[in-house]
Amino acid sequence: MSPLLSFIVSYVVLRWMLSARIFRLVVDYPNDRSLHTNPIPRTGGLGVMAGVLAGWSLLSQLWLLPAILGVLALMILSFNDDVRGVSAGVRFFIHFLVAAGFFWGMHLTEAGWLLMPLLVVAMVWMTNLYNFMDGSDGLAGGMAFFGFGSYALAAWLTGDQAMMMVNLVVACAAIAFLKFNFYPARIFMGDAGSIPLGFLSGALGLIGWHRGLWPLWFPLLVFSPFVVDASVTLVRRLWRREKVWHAHREHYYQRLVQIGWGHRRTALVEYTLMLVAGSSAVLALHQSVAVQVALGLGWMLAYWKAMEIIDSCWAAYQDKKNAKS
Repeated sequence: MSPLLSFIVSYVVLRWMLSARIFRLVVDYPNDRSLHTNPIPRTGGLGVMAGVLAGWSLLSQLWLLPAILGVLALMILSFNDDVRGVSAGVRFFIHFLVAAGFFWGMHLTEAGWLLMPLLVVAMVWMTNLYNFMDGSDGLAGGMAFFGFGSYALAAWLTGDQAMMMVNLVVACAAIAFLKFNFYPARIFMGDAGSIPLGFLSGALGLIGWHRGLWPLWFPLLVFSPFVVDASVTLVRRLWRREKVWHAHREHYYQRLVQIGWGHRRTALVEYTLMLVAGSSAVLALHQSVAVQVALGLGWMLAYWKAMEIIDSCWAAYQDKKNAKS
């Protein structure tokens, strides 16, 4: 019942938001860094998280409380950022506080004082990279469906029904959102949705690790379509000494849209990538270490070749564009 309730609540709230005038006050107006051309409301994340919290309320899993509190704190902060704007320094400071609070609440300090700081930083990065990748119709919602769906499948295969339901709730809320966000999008997720979802991708991944359901590499591979694109783009921008917290159009998915693939084709190709990444991660869970290492190396090679091809297409597109101007 909880996944169904999540879907229904998200769907109803999102439909209401599209007709309620107050939610049209928070609008994403296109600029030179945008991929859309019309003003679009960016309150959809509130509908997604309303569904998630409603679904979780039926599960009565007290161990989820640190994650729920983290989601609520990030929703409030991020919605304020959507409406009024919050400085990057304040945002990152609160993101670190939430991540550290989650570790303390889940007793993950058992990871040790050497590993724990690295995991806190990784959680903050997951929280923000999801927001960085939320820039094309259907992309963030699709990653939520395939990512948390993979978590749910892995939990089911290991016999953890509670963890399976927790993740199914998030995946079902994402399906409802895609009804309104797939190209052409009628509503965007906004920071109030992408930031909490990024936090949950890390938080539930670590909970699964803590419960012995999967190793630490599993969440990284499941969400690798976002992790790789965002991380490589960040490193490149840092290398060029750019202000990485400023909006841009240099992610690989953004380049695919710009060179002519459009939102729909880009989303469908990314969905295929998400499905294959998640499925391979689940299938490798009960394989030998050698198989898991080989899988990781194979994915590294595949991403490297894909980025090489896109870089080549992007260079050709830029040359053609410059020749016309």
